Amino acid sequence: MNFEKLDIPDVILIEPKKFGDSRGYFMETFRHSLFAEHVGDYNFVQDNQSLSAEVGTVRGLHFQLDPKAQGKLVRCIAGALLDIAVDIRTGSPTYGRHIAVELTAENDRQLWVPPGFAHGFCTLVPNTEISYKVTNYYSAEHDRGLLWNDPALGIRWPVDAEKAALSDKDRKQPQLSELGTAFTY
Repeated sequence: MNFEKLDIPDVILIEPKKFGDSRGYFMETFRHSLFAEHVGDYNFVQDNQSLSAEVGTVRGLHFQLDPKAQGKLVRCIAGALLDIAVDIRTGSPTYGRHIAVELTAENDRQLWVPPGFAHGFCTLVPNTEISYKVTNYYSAEHDRGLLWNDPALGIRWPVDAEKAALSDKDRKQPQLSELGTAFTY
């Protein structure tokens, strides 16, 4: 596996090695010892998967507050998506900045989104499936969000706001300036 630190060094792009032959392929998608060495010794407690039927489906930007904050290891298992991680750690030198990475079933990339970041994605093709491991269980009490298209974030989403398929919850999230201190760097 290759581990690449991105412009926000705590967000890491992981590229598994794929071994193929006439029968198909084999790929190791997670190995705790390598992850601990290159990213950190996190304990994943839950795997999640979702299907988004329409192109332009936006889910996010989501996070959970401490003590239920979640790190996420995200991969696309069908279709393609633009995955986003936004640094919302007050005092961080990269506060309010984001990483955008295209994850597809073909490129096999995974994105590590650590605790202290809001996470979301937009589907690029129909019937896109995302699978992700999390470091803490879902907690409705700690569940929060950030407005996906807040101009202050400067995210270049591949869909216009009028055409995005969104949940009512995601349409009503606060902007970064309204968020307050969710995490401290």
